[in-house]
Amino acid sequence: MSITRRTLLVGAGTGAVAVLLAACTPEPQPKPTRTSTPAPRPSAPADVPKPEGWLRSTWASDPYSFGSVSYLPAGADPGERQKLAEPILDRLFFAGEATDSTRPGTVLGAVDAGRRSALALMSSTTENERIAVVGAGVAGVIAGRMLADAGHEVTIFEARERIGGRIHSDADAQQWPMPPQLGAWLLTEKDLAALGDRLIDVGEDTLALETPTGWSKEGEAPTVEGRQIADALQRAESQPSDLPITEALEANGVDLDDPALAASLAWLSAMTGVDPTRASSWYAPEFPADSLHGATGDLDSFLDDYLDDLEVTLASPVVRVAYDDRGVSLRLGTGEALSYDRVVVTAPLGVLQQQGIEFAPALPFAHRGAITALASGFIETAWMRFAEPFWSTDATIWHVVGGDGLIGTWLNLQPLTGEPVLVGIVGGADAEQFAGLSERDAQVAARASLVFFAEPAADEG
Repeated sequence: MSITRRTLLVGAGTGAVAVLLAACTPEPQPKPTRTSTPAPRPSAPADVPKPEGWLRSTWASDPYSFGSVSYLPAGADPGERQKLAEPILDRLFFAGEATDSTRPGTVLGAVDAGRRSALALMSSTTENERIAVVGAGVAGVIAGRMLADAGHEVTIFEARERIGGRIHSDADAQQWPMPPQLGAWLLTEKDLAALGDRLIDVGEDTLALETPTGWSKEGEAPTVEGRQIADALQRAESQPSDLPITEALEANGVDLDDPALAASLAWLSAMTGVDPTRASSWYAPEFPADSLHGATGDLDSFLDDYLDDLEVTLASPVVRVAYDDRGVSLRLGTGEALSYDRVVVTAPLGVLQQQGIEFAPALPFAHRGAITALASGFIETAWMRFAEPFWSTDATIWHVVGGDGLIGTWLNLQPLTGEPVLVGIVGGADAEQFAGLSERDAQVAARASLVFFAEPAADEG
């Protein structure tokens, strides 16, 4: 693997498109300064100690992702994914989980999309060509590997300073019992087997999270279950129009204020990224299993084996793709322009929706319509390491039932690692809100979401 880095004109961590747009924006006119009383900052509950270790993701506000996964909002059709996946002039190809119709929103879907785009490109030419791949996430790496193996000269451009895309491990062994995983790292047993069938190895060691429980202000409660949601969605199939999940529940007589239902919806959002007030009831994601496997290794490095002999250029956001029936030209955030025979674009849906890449000419109507029709889902993760446990349960999956905490799902890693580490997962609109908080306020929100778990331990003392 040959890895190079480019120094951006505005720094590797800054969105180059925003800078280019700013140059075309008139200077704002000054407005009179208004005096206001600052709102009081939230405070953390005294029963939940301050963690000694803290890490979190902010995919919703990351300019190279603007979200975590894609989903179908009410009224959208699954065929939009196929439209987005259609090659343009046999020069421009799209990949990524948003283009996969079978397992969208998953690592498996990204793998399959990378394989599909590579096969489509290879069927368009019998010659060895210069191919650019935009994005060094799973889809881009898999596509690049297959194209290189077919004899093409492949260059992968990655906007970040690392490979992996929305898979990201913080490999600080001194601070944590395992590398904190800030992106996609939780898999079902079925997903693990399917990845193995595709010769994708996420590492030998995984954690089995198999003991779920609910938790309310009264203490331990039954775990969440999706029966109410499944029944409502089944009835929604016969409705004349596609309703959002919450409206389908309400039409089925379900009490949306039921804390147990809210916990179930929070679990659905945490695992799929959907906003139940927007997500399609006709094409809703499958309710997640209450047992998971978590990868424990450095997932950023698991892709290294697939990059052998490939040229990977980091800190190189592609801001413009020009194409015609003769080839493509990429413009980087540095201003540099490079020519290739064909290009595979694996940029996340959120980047495409925010027009983080300019296409010249504009994409065909079907592609633009698909990008608009699909929705960006949000999943954020918070890792907290404590000096000692303040909770009294050995359950490994916790569902918060009731309360107004922002994070409704917690993973207890202490029984599995021997150290008091909790991992919070929040999805949907709450995840977008969480990503927008300052570090201080995000940690306060996380501690406030744990207040139910602290109370039983405090009572015992």
